Amino acid sequence: MVIKQNDMMGGLAKGLRVIEAFTAETPRLSISEAAEIAGLDRATTRRCLLTLAEHGYCAYDGKFFTVTPRVLRLGTGCLASMPLPRIVQPWLDQLSERIGQSTSVAILDGAEIVYVARAAQRKVMSIALMPGSRLPAYCTSMGRVMLAALAENQARDILQSHPLQARTVHTLSDMDAVMAELARVRAQGYAAVDQEVELGLRSVAVPVKNARGVVIAALNTGLAASPEPMTDVIEAYLPPLLQVSRDLMGILS
Repeated sequence: MVIKQNDMMGGLAKGLRVIEAFTAETPRLSISEAAEIAGLDRATTRRCLLTLAEHGYCAYDGKFFTVTPRVLRLGTGCLASMPLPRIVQPWLDQLSERIGQSTSVAILDGAEIVYVARAAQRKVMSIALMPGSRLPAYCTSMGRVMLAALAENQARDILQSHPLQARTVHTLSDMDAVMAELARVRAQGYAAVDQEVELGLRSVAVPVKNARGVVIAALNTGLAASPEPMTDVIEAYLPPLLQVSRDLMGILS
């Protein structure tokens, strides 16, 4: 379906861009900061923010804006209407109990992964992960699994739309190095990340496919880093992850 330009609301589109400027890294923004992130002029951004504040989606202290819990209604409704979280949650709960580690399922949204379901055993990241949380795809195990499922040129285009920042000293932030790692993930069928997202965090991920064999999400486990070799971590957690992936393939349409 082709949507005509005059059928779209430019003001709504700009408001959504302003909302998306608020992230875990930028939870508190001035008008100028929000305008720069959203790519809008200051006057337009100011009107968007004041409108959001008037309707309870933002709090304003006279200089800085922060989103309020009311904004969660926008994402919660979407997640509640998606069948994937409801289907995978019982499997995550059972897997997490069996292996004694946190497990998650995420989908790919542009250059980011979005958590849609999670079973937490213990906190292993400095930020609290929950459905709706976002992380960069290039340096996460689930992101790499889903990027590897795409055509190489499509994955490269997505990566080029997002800065490849070195989040830790271990992060692969060179385009060619990331593309080479995606080729390796594609060949072996899983991704393993050792302290690239955050120091002290390791993870192993596998693709989640539907009954037609199309990758629609990713499943991972995240655990605290230890002196144990990464090869041992993979050997311990990859088999149960793959088993759940195979089981889900039989029930996802």
